[in-house]
Amino acid sequence: MKSFELYDATTVEEAIGFLDQYGPTSKLVAGGSDLVTGIMKDWVQGPGMPYPEVLIDITTIPELSGITLEGGALKIGAGTTLTSIVESEDIRNSWPVLSEAAFSVASPLIRNFGTLGGNLNQRPRCWFLRGEHFPCYKKGGDFCFAVTGNNKPHAIIGGELCYIVHPSDTATALLALNASTTIAGPSGRREVAFDDYFVGPREDVLRENVLQHNEVMVDVQVPQPVGTQMAWIKLKDRQVYDFALTSVAVVANVVDGVWQDGRIVLGGVSPVPWRAAVVEQALAGKDVKATIKSASALIRNEARPLSLNSYKVDIAVGLTERAVLQAIGG
Repeated sequence: MKSFELYDATTVEEAIGFLDQYGPTSKLVAGGSDLVTGIMKDWVQGPGMPYPEVLIDITTIPELSGITLEGGALKIGAGTTLTSIVESEDIRNSWPVLSEAAFSVASPLIRNFGTLGGNLNQRPRCWFLRGEHFPCYKKGGDFCFAVTGNNKPHAIIGGELCYIVHPSDTATALLALNASTTIAGPSGRREVAFDDYFVGPREDVLRENVLQHNEVMVDVQVPQPVGTQMAWIKLKDRQVYDFALTSVAVVANVVDGVWQDGRIVLGGVSPVPWRAAVVEQALAGKDVKATIKSASALIRNEARPLSLNSYKVDIAVGLTERAVLQAIGG
C-alpha cells in the first residue's frame, strides 16, 4: 500500500468540501474493512477506478451515527456499526430481517467497526476486479473475464458487460423493507429510495450506485413494515463468515394464508440486489402454500447463467420457496 493523506471531517459539509477539493482520488473511510484492507491493500486500480490518494475519516462526524425511532419509522446513521444494528432491540423486534442480515455479515470483529454505509457501498468482490492483472470493464478495460473464466460465484440475472454480484447483505434486507437513504452533496440533500439507488452494469459499468464522488450517505430510513412476516436466509460456501452465494429477504403481509402484499429480494445472484417481482406477482391474491413452488420456479425464466454457475438457479428457486414459507411460519 502506498502512502496517502488522511483528513478528519467533523461535519457532513466538511466531508463534502474535502471530496470536492481533492476530486475522484479522494475517498471516505469509516471502518475501512473494504477500502483500506481490501482495495488499497491489493492495489486495485484502473482507468475507471483511480487509486485513492486522500482518505477522509467520517467516524468523527456525530450526525452519521445512531439509531432513532420517529413516528414508528426507523432512522439509522450511515456511520452506525453493524454490531449496533444487531444489538438494537427495536430493530430485532420490528425489523428482524435487517437484524439477521447484519448479523450474517463477516465476523464479530468486523461488525464491531464495519458500518452500515460501508456495507451498502462496498465494491464488488469479483476476483477478476480484485486481481492485479485483469483490466476488466469495471476498472475501465474492455473485457469481462468472468465470461470465459471461473464464474462459479458470478451473476445469473441481470449481467451484461459485467457479471459481478452485489456483496451487501444489508442492502438485500433494506430493499425488501422498502427503505430509502439521505444523500448530501454540494447542492444540498436528497432522498433516494433503495429501489432507485443501485446501478447495474447495463446502466453504468463503472458504478454500483447513484452516489457521486462528492456526495455522502447520511442515513437510512426504514418505514413501518407493510407486514410483520419476515425471513432472512443466506447460503454461503463456508460456515464461517463469507459472502452470499445466494441470499433471500422476505417481508410479507399474508392474511389467512393469502398473499396481500410484500417484497422478495435476492442477493448474490445479480449485480444489484434483485427484487423478485415475478414471484411477488405470481403470489398476489393467492394461497401462499399452494402457490409458492410454482411462483418461485418463475425465477428460472429470468436467469441467464454462465458456464459454471447454473447451480445457482436451483439454489435461488429453492431458497426463495423456503424463505417465503419460513416468513409465514409454513
